[in-house]
Amino acid sequence: MKTKQLILTLSTLVLAGSLMLTGCRKKTKETENPDSDQTAAQENQIAESYMNDVAGIGSQGSENGSLSTYRNDGSQDVFGISSASLTFGPNTFTVDFGAYPGVNCIDGRKRSGKLMFNSSASTNSATAYRNPGYNLSITSANYTVDDYTVNIISKNISNTTPTTIPTGTNPGMNLTWNVTANVNIIKPSGGGTITWNCNRTKTLLNTSDPMCYKGQALPIDWSKARIQIDGNASGTTAGGEGYTAYMIGMTRDFGTCGALLKYPWIKGNLNFTPGTKETRYVNFGTGTCDRIAVVTIKGIDYTFNF
Repeated sequence: MKTKQLILTLSTLVLAGSLMLTGCRKKTKETENPDSDQTAAQENQIAESYMNDVAGIGSQGSENGSLSTYRNDGSQDVFGISSASLTFGPNTFTVDFGAYPGVNCIDGRKRSGKLMFNSSASTNSATAYRNPGYNLSITSANYTVDDYTVNIISKNISNTTPTTIPTGTNPGMNLTWNVTANVNIIKPSGGGTITWNCNRTKTLLNTSDPMCYKGQALPIDWSKARIQIDGNASGTTAGGEGYTAYMIGMTRDFGTCGALLKYPWIKGNLNFTPGTKETRYVNFGTGTCDRIAVVTIKGIDYTFNF
């Protein structure tokens, strides 16, 4: 089996089609015309990234009544949100990035518009993201990121942890959430519309760590969290090509491996299929804090550093 060493950016992630067969093989029609289209991978990654941001804001705001864990200094968090941009009400809070073109955020992105969060559908008297039965519904109004218009038709995060979870800092089970979304993203300069849907399970793998989970009475410290994502996503590119993505045990470690996306994924597998093309099987390893992953296309492995 051939192995090649590639250096890619995260946005091209694998997912791709950009991983070419360029070794010393007998030329065939396939190697002369390789499967090189990475459009679906890039557009899926755009949606993934933007929705991860939104989920991060939602979990922080609902836990703390602020976005303090994201703060880089005393006045702003990494999204560039000042305290004046956050409005809290009964079962709701709103993040306002201002009118277009909005603000240049500390994470390097430009945002405008509003994100609205509503937890009124929660059950079991849940009032925080960590509570079993908590349900957070997210919508948007004129929300843009780097000139992409992000229309959140629906995004829902529901705490599915059993209501019988014991009290204390080590409950003997992990907190879990179900995450669904239906989003369309309009590309700038008339570039068309991306659609993206997902249905996934999020697990706080280190619920037993009192430095992260402090019991039901106190907020989760997300800067020390280790989370796992499982489930599917699907959508269409701006050009109308369908794609599917399936995550299996995808793990991020915000504590041991460093915060703020230093090591985005350290473990797990991602199967990505663009249209009728071959599935890209991506293995991010078994938990080492590095940027190495292996993608397999048609039985050939390619190692890459993202």
